[in-house]
Amino acid sequence: MVRQPPLRIVLASGSPRRADLARAEGWHVTVAPPPDAAEADASERGEHESLENFVIRLACVKAIAVANAGITGLLLACDTVGEVEGRVLGKPVDREDAERMLRALSGRTHRVVSGVCLWEVSPGEKQRQPFTGHAESTLFLPPLEEPWIADYLASGLWRGKAGACGFQDGRIPLELLSGSPSNVVGLPLELVREMLGKI
Repeated sequence: MVRQPPLRIVLASGSPRRADLARAEGWHVTVAPPPDAAEADASERGEHESLENFVIRLACVKAIAVANAGITGLLLACDTVGEVEGRVLGKPVDREDAERMLRALSGRTHRVVSGVCLWEVSPGEKQRQPFTGHAESTLFLPPLEEPWIADYLASGLWRGKAGACGFQDGRIPLELLSGSPSNVVGLPLELVREMLGKI
């Protein structure tokens, strides 16, 4: 039996959590984060834009920025946000923002939505259309006590995480009600595997 070489992926993300998930799949991962400006320019959600279309668009913006930098290969980009009672929760900008997010989530059910862009980019050729999709998970966060909030904020574990929550850290008592745990961490592997099957 001939053993297949590992799939080579260019991960258009600076997230170490996404890189860990991709490598755990056995893929050969090259990390190529898009410039911060690319995300900043696209971070405003349109007035009538669904959350699903919003995160897909952000993922595509990341992939395009990496391709425009001259990087070729099988590009994988993802963007993940939380939403509670219609309020979108991205990554907190500072400790106060993280505290506001935690209080908004405390005692409530919320959803985490990821948009994925998978794009084969070849040098000097007419490019194929990217594959896109989204995944959703629903979670419940029990009411948080004041000492716990203060301790978590002091830990710094909220940095760089949508909704200030690190599902994978084991510190936040999040209950996964539906959907994929890998989606909550930031890379919906089930969806990516399905998309890879179409290439």
